[in-house]
Amino acid sequence: MADRSVSIETTESRRKPGIRSQADGGVITQLRLDHSSLFLRPTLRRAPDVTVEPEYWTTLETGRTLVFCSVYGSSFDSFETALETDPTIDDPILVDRYPDRRVYRVALTDRAVSFIAETATAGGRLLDLSSSRDGWLVQLQFPTRDDLVSFNDYCRERDISVAVDHLRLSDDDDDGVVALTEKQQELLAVAHEEGYFDVPRGISQDELADRLGVSKSAVSQRLRRAIGELCASKLC
Repeated sequence: MADRSVSIETTESRRKPGIRSQADGGVITQLRLDHSSLFLRPTLRRAPDVTVEPEYWTTLETGRTLVFCSVYGSSFDSFETALETDPTIDDPILVDRYPDRRVYRVALTDRAVSFIAETATAGGRLLDLSSSRDGWLVQLQFPTRDDLVSFNDYCRERDISVAVDHLRLSDDDDDGVVALTEKQQELLAVAHEEGYFDVPRGISQDELADRLGVSKSAVSQRLRRAIGELCASKLC
């Protein structure tokens, strides 16, 4: 019994302290980032009619980083041609085809300028990332304003231009609903007003695209992501 008591006391003394929390408060922001050498930026300039959404990154034991991307649009030939000469990536591979998109795998080169790692270094969380005609549209959450400022300083030191689309504070009374991007909010508002969710529908995706001045593929992927985020926040 004495030995067992000592063992229990030793185990208790080695327990880790409580988990630190960043769940209360914070800053959620949507930024537009641009630099001539950002990941896939040369390709996006040559194929502006597609929308790219990185799915995930994985780093091999060799140090090589692979990125899987969903690409929406109708100009896949021009996109693939641009990939072949893009200095920020190499070894592009078409992984899969779907009716509304294609999935590619690419490897990052040492010429690619990145901001993903610095997001984590600054304590941030990546909420959403997609390409736009003027760079990358990224939605981030940071524990404090100072962390956001630190990330902004990192970008400016590397000549990555930063434009703020919107910024909001999260607090203890936050209901947990994900902050949709400005474009997603606009699309959902127009879709609702025009009867897209009615039966029968009052407006088609083609008509929504014309109304908003974007491609049908952009409408499709924004609707999918916005509805998915709302369902996840309410049902999970």
